[in-house]
Amino acid sequence: MNASVLRIVTLLAWLSVARTAIAQEPAREATFDSAPVEIDGELLFHVRGIAARPAAQRARDIAARISSLGADHAFRVEDLRADERGDLTTILGGTSVVMYVTDEDSRIEGVQRSLVAPVYTERIRRAIVEYREARSRAHLTASAARSLTAVAIAAAFLAMLVWLLGRAEAALHRAFDRRTGALAAESRQITNIGRLWATLSGAVGLVRLVALLLVVLFLLQYVLTQFPWTRGAGLQLFQSVATPLAALGERFIAAIPNLVLLGILFFVTRYGLAFARLYFDALERGTIRLRRFEPEWAQPTYNLVRALAVAFAIVIAYPLVPGSSSLAFKGLSILAGVVLSLGSTSAVANVMAGYMITYRRAFRVGDRVQIGDVQGDITEVRLQVTHLRTIKNEEITIPNSAILSSAVMNYSKPAEIGALILHTEVGIGYETPWRQVEAMLLEAARLTPGLEQEPAPSVLLLKLGDFAITYQINACARRANEMQRIYADLHRNILDQFNEHGVQIMTPAYEGDPEMPKVVPKDQWFATPAAREDK
Repeated sequence: MNASVLRIVTLLAWLSVARTAIAQEPAREATFDSAPVEIDGELLFHVRGIAARPAAQRARDIAARISSLGADHAFRVEDLRADERGDLTTILGGTSVVMYVTDEDSRIEGVQRSLVAPVYTERIRRAIVEYREARSRAHLTASAARSLTAVAIAAAFLAMLVWLLGRAEAALHRAFDRRTGALAAESRQITNIGRLWATLSGAVGLVRLVALLLVVLFLLQYVLTQFPWTRGAGLQLFQSVATPLAALGERFIAAIPNLVLLGILFFVTRYGLAFARLYFDALERGTIRLRRFEPEWAQPTYNLVRALAVAFAIVIAYPLVPGSSSLAFKGLSILAGVVLSLGSTSAVANVMAGYMITYRRAFRVGDRVQIGDVQGDITEVRLQVTHLRTIKNEEITIPNSAILSSAVMNYSKPAEIGALILHTEVGIGYETPWRQVEAMLLEAARLTPGLEQEPAPSVLLLKLGDFAITYQINACARRANEMQRIYADLHRNILDQFNEHGVQIMTPAYEGDPEMPKVVPKDQWFATPAAREDK
C-alpha cells in the first residue's frame, strides 16, 4: 500500500515538473535571444546566449577570436575544423577553440546541429580569407584610389550643381526685377511679388542643401565601405538615416486623419472669427444696433469672443495633435501651464479689470477724467493698461487693476448734457454786503467764455469763518477738455470785478485790517508790461 502511494506521488510530481517545463519553454526561448557575429561589418551567422553569458557578449568574443586568427598569418585556414563532442560541436582553429555550436544555435537556422556546424566552419574560413585580403597592401591602395576618385567626382558634381542652381536663381531674379519694374506704381503687388520671390529663393536654397547632404551621404558611405576598419559603419550609415525617416513617415501617414481634422477645425475657427469680426465691426459703426449695447463695447467683446473661440478650438485640437499622448508632450504642457499660472497673475487681473471697466462704461477714449491724483484725457484703453494724457501733455500708463480699485471722476459725461458744474471759492470780509458779492461773482461768471447761462450760475455761502465769509460760484459747462482755460478766465474775471468795485478778497485770513484796501485800482489794470485787450 505504501509502495503504491509512493509511486502515485512520484508520478504526479513528474507530471507537475513536466508541465512546468513545457510552460516555461517559450519563456526560455524568449529569454535566450540571439546576436549577430560580424567581421568588418559582414554578417557571418547568429548565436544564442544564456543567462550567464548574453548573446551579444558571446558574439563579440567569437568575432574577436576569428579576427585574431585572421591577423595571425601563420595560421592556415585548412586547419579550421568542426569536432563533435557530445551535446556540443566545437569549431577549432588548430588547437584553439573558436566557438561552440549548441542545439539552441541550430534552432535559429531550423536544421540539426550536425548540419549547421560545417556551414559555420566554412563561413569562418571564408571570413578569415576576406579579412586578410581586405588588409593587404594592394587592396588598401586600390581602396584609397577609389576613395579619392569618388571625392573628386562628388566635388565636380557639387560644383556643377551649385553653378546650375546659381544660374537658375539669377534668371529668376532678373525676371522678378522686370516684373516689379513694370508694377512700380502698385505697391501691394510689389509686396506680394517680393514675398513670392523670397519663397522661390528659399526653395532653391533648400534644393541646394538637400543635394549637398545626399551627395555627402553617398560619398561617405562609399568611402567608409572601402576600408575594413570602417566597413561596418559604412554599411549601417544608410540604415541609421533611413530608419528614423521611415518611422517618421509611418507616423505621418498614421496622423493624416488627425491632420485633416485639424485643418477643418482651423478653417472653421478662422472663418467663424472673420464672420464675427464683420458683425462686431457693424456694431461699432452703428450699422447694426442692439438694445442696451454700446458701440464702444464692440471691439472688446470681439476680443473676448475670439479668445474663447481659440481656447475652445485648442481644447478640441489638443488630442488630435501628433505626439500629444506622449509623456514628454504632457510634461511640457504641464510646465507651460505652471509657468503661465505663476507669471501671469497680474496680467490676468489687469485683463479682467479692463473688461470690467469697459462694460461699466466708466469712461471712453477722449474723456477728461481724474484717476486718483492724475487728471487728463483718455487716449487709449487696452486690455491691461489705460493710456492718459495730462493737461501738461504727459503720457501716463495706468494698470487697469489700479483703476478698478481707485475712484474715477469723469468730467466729460456730465459735460455732454451741460451738467458739468465748475466752481471756485473766495473769502470776503463781513463788511462787504453778501448781495454785492453774489452780484459780482455772477457777473464774472457771465463774462467767462465757456460757462453756460442756462441753467443760470448760482452762488453758495459755504462758511461763516472767523475773519471772512466763504462764497462759492457754480456754473455749468459743456467743454470738459477746456476746464483749465475756463477756470483761468473765471478767476481773471473775479479779480477784475472785485478790483473794479474796491472789494478786498480776504482769503485765506488776516490778522488785522490794513490801512488801505488790498485792491488794484482800475487805472492800473494794464500797467507795464501788460497790454490792453479789446473786449
